[in-house]
Amino acid sequence: MQATCFEVRGLSIRLAQCDITEADTEAIVNAANSYLKHGGGVALAIVRKGGDVIQRESDEWVKRYGPVPEGEVAVTGAGKLKAKYVIHAVGPKYGDPLGDEKLARAISNSLLKAEELGLKSIALPAISTGVFGYPYRRCAEIMADVFLATAGKLKSLRTVLVCLWGSEAYEAFRSVFLEKLRDYISSCP
Repeated sequence: MQATCFEVRGLSIRLAQCDITEADTEAIVNAANSYLKHGGGVALAIVRKGGDVIQRESDEWVKRYGPVPEGEVAVTGAGKLKAKYVIHAVGPKYGDPLGDEKLARAISNSLLKAEELGLKSIALPAISTGVFGYPYRRCAEIMADVFLATAGKLKSLRTVLVCLWGSEAYEAFRSVFLEKLRDYISSCP
C-alpha cells in the first residue's frame, strides 16, 4: 500500500490509497447525505461490507433526530466491519458559497466525535469529492488545515488514516499535504 505519513502535535496522519471498508481503525467516516441514505459511493460500499444493520441504524437515527445538517455528523455501529463505529459526515456540494466552511466542519466534527467516543483511531475518506463534486485538491487543502487547527486539542485520538480511492485522489492529497504539512513529515510505521 502506497502511504505518506505526518506527525502533527501528537496526531499521526497516514495518507494511503486504500479501501476504507478494510481500515483497521476504531471508527470509519462515511461521506453521507443528510438523510443517511447509503445508495452510492463510499456509503454503499460501507453498507455492502458492514451489512444492512448500518442502513437500519441510520434510518432510526434520522427518524429520531431528523436530517443531519451539512457539516454535522451522526454515529451508528459498524456491523461486520473491523471498526466499532461509522461516523456519518455530511459534506456540502461543490459550488455552495459556504461549502468550504461546511466541509471543514464535517471533517472537524468527525475528529471531535471520535474524541468524544474516546477512540484512538479513525479512517477518513475524501468527503464531498464524489457525487458532491469537490475537487480533490480543495478537499485536501481544507483537510490539512483542519488537522493543523485540531491536532493539539485532541487527547484520546492519536491516529488518522486518510483513505483515498485511486491514484488520482492519492496523488492530489499527497501533493497538497507535502506542501501544507511539510514541517510534519514522518516515516511510516
